[in-house]
Amino acid sequence: MKIAVLLATFNRKAQTLSCLQRVYLQSLPTGTELVVFMTDDNSSDGTAETVANYYPQVNLLKGTGNLFWAGGMRNSWTAALKVNPDYFLLLNDDTLLAYNAIDKLLNYYDGHRNQPTAITIGSTFDVTRNEISYGGRKLYNQKKVQSYPVFSETEYMECDLANANIMMVPKQIVQQLGILSDRYTHSIADFDYTLTAKKAGFKNMVIPGILGNCIDDHGNNWKSSTTSLRDRIRYLKSPKGLAYHEYLGFIKLHFPLHVPEAFVKLWIKTLFPVLWDKFKR
Repeated sequence: MKIAVLLATFNRKAQTLSCLQRVYLQSLPTGTELVVFMTDDNSSDGTAETVANYYPQVNLLKGTGNLFWAGGMRNSWTAALKVNPDYFLLLNDDTLLAYNAIDKLLNYYDGHRNQPTAITIGSTFDVTRNEISYGGRKLYNQKKVQSYPVFSETEYMECDLANANIMMVPKQIVQQLGILSDRYTHSIADFDYTLTAKKAGFKNMVIPGILGNCIDDHGNNWKSSTTSLRDRIRYLKSPKGLAYHEYLGFIKLHFPLHVPEAFVKLWIKTLFPVLWDKFKR
């Protein structure tokens, strides 16, 4: 069995090296082969050179500096298709896998061979906040984007959408859906992929327990009133900010009835951040 591990990195050398160390220390079933594909988006901190030195077995791909997360992951995923793996493991480079994380992901498939193929999701833990940071999420309402985290220590939990900090996709799903959509530059692409998979009849399953550590470094997804209006509008349109056009496109695709509300909320965050901070829901 072959698993392609997909990574995208930019100027996080220490975190990337720690991430790769955990990948190569995984406790794996006999006969399992890991093939790592990593796109370094033209880092200036020596990430690519250091990875090549310490982990020469990594398939190291060079980005333009403008790929961002989604573009970097698509680049890695496209290269990985050529080796025809059984599974694709999407992994954030700031995630430290538990030593048995991949084995736990694979266990789901061993025990559910007669059920619809699923994307499996690993939950990550933020040790600084003592809480779950990333993983699967369930929609409050199928017509709106708002969601809440799904997690269990002992049970497999179905979810609607998920972060790709730890996400395994079987090749059967990739053969039908392809890879991450090129509609997205940085974020949103993982939510879009898992929602699309569910609409296509596949499941998104959260694996029991904590499968890795990852600090939630997103913070508030809006700028405070201490920044200028020009900077707030720039953040509204930035791929690493609110990604205005891409986000509204995502809402229109998956939650068309929610478009007016999403539009208003984006502009309230931008024009009246004090009000948003006080009354946000």
